[in-house]
Amino acid sequence: MIPEYPLLDGNRLPAIGLGTYGLNEQSGIEAISTAIGDGYRLIDTAYNYGNEDVVGEAIHRAGVDRSDLVITTKLPGRHHGFDETLASFEDSRVKLDLEWVDLYLIHWPNPRIDRYVESWKAMIRLREKGLVRSIGVSNFTAAMLDRLERDTGVVPVVNQVELHPYFPQNELRAYHAEHGIRTESWSPLGRKSDLLSEPVLADIAAAHGVTVPQVVLRWHVQQGSVPIPKSSDAARRRANLDVFSFELADAEVASIAALERGRIWGADPDTHEEL
Repeated sequence: MIPEYPLLDGNRLPAIGLGTYGLNEQSGIEAISTAIGDGYRLIDTAYNYGNEDVVGEAIHRAGVDRSDLVITTKLPGRHHGFDETLASFEDSRVKLDLEWVDLYLIHWPNPRIDRYVESWKAMIRLREKGLVRSIGVSNFTAAMLDRLERDTGVVPVVNQVELHPYFPQNELRAYHAEHGIRTESWSPLGRKSDLLSEPVLADIAAAHGVTVPQVVLRWHVQQGSVPIPKSSDAARRRANLDVFSFELADAEVASIAALERGRIWGADPDTHEEL
């Protein structure tokens, strides 16, 4: 069984999930449905991934009770605004072919456009109508989170951000902890970087008899962050899920923390725009 975390709104979130970016067409359906069969219960997609229909089909094929799954999708930047958010969500829900979505996130804040508060108000409406169980954000700064609470009185239950040993987001995670916001980690294995080749990670993996990706995912879990790794390989997906049978020592966590170097992707939420 995968551990779960309670969220601010009373719902629960599995401690690890499956990223689906790039999982498309028939192979994507098979990968996601197999992953659900292997035990994944948190499935993460987005409007901009272009595969919500694939995720929906995989859910139906998997044959797992819908109430046991936590399905996440995200609002694209070009649909910011109150009415635009309502319409975009309905489009996503139809593509997913689901009665409700468990977790709906604003994908990027796009502060220059400055309509994310309007979108947040629409998401509150969706939650009140029962179409969404939980609402959160992705790639938001502490100042942006403060603004959402100040303007609406509603705190996001989740903030999904770039997070890996090269970019551990210590200050933002501390803010999340103070405000009861659960941190989710995208690119948890530092994709397109040298992270998985770091000798210190290889040494820790050898000491525990596990793989380097398992060490990194365990590092996320021990910090209370929810990693969402993606893999099209069934064996790697199963290994990614198997990170609850060992524990990193404090010294090992500290040595991993010493790898910090900054963002891999260069997507600063204060300036980055994604439509």
